[in-house]
Amino acid sequence: MRELSAFDIIGPVMVGPSSSHTAGALKIARIARRLAGGKITAVHFILYGSFAKTYRGHGTDRALLGGILGMETDDLNIKNSFEIARARGINFMFDTEDSENPYHPNTVEITVFFEGGELTLRGSSVGGGEIEITNINGTDISFSGQYDALIIRQKDAPGVIARIAGVFEKHNVNIAFMRVYRDGKNAYSIVEIDGSVSDEFMEEIKKLPQIDSVSYFDFAD
Repeated sequence: MRELSAFDIIGPVMVGPSSSHTAGALKIARIARRLAGGKITAVHFILYGSFAKTYRGHGTDRALLGGILGMETDDLNIKNSFEIARARGINFMFDTEDSENPYHPNTVEITVFFEGGELTLRGSSVGGGEIEITNINGTDISFSGQYDALIIRQKDAPGVIARIAGVFEKHNVNIAFMRVYRDGKNAYSIVEIDGSVSDEFMEEIKKLPQIDSVSYFDFAD
């Protein structure tokens, strides 16, 4: 029997030695990838706390890049994510922040550069593969990824929330939690739901006035 490396399967749903440092990190990066939307050309990671101290040994760097590439937590190609990213023409850089960490010990800030723009996201791996997204493009939010969810970027204007809720009612989609965040320029609705949504639902909500973008995350997959 061959020896198991740090990137062999540990349990049925992940690759790597630590659910916090690999599975959680990958999930955060996958969300950044989905929110970016366009073809990714480069990505910059800043690691804080425990992530900054142990990211090479625990494979956090390869897991983060695997998430940017769209890999699942049990993908054996995570160990090859550096080589795959280079083959796809994606530039990547890892930095660490050594000053006093104001965030959760396992925190990363990701800036994704894509055709048409850039996006910055901050998230933490809070244990057991669970995550919390705490900032998108400078707006503080709270998003756990425990439910299927939509992240909606919208204009900060009267009536927008009512129109969004109307689409949920029309398509009989039950809202488990809904939070609205704004900073005077950006506004986000984080809508966690019971069940899933259809293609027709997505098309209708994207066409609402004053909606800039909509991303749907099916965490049941």
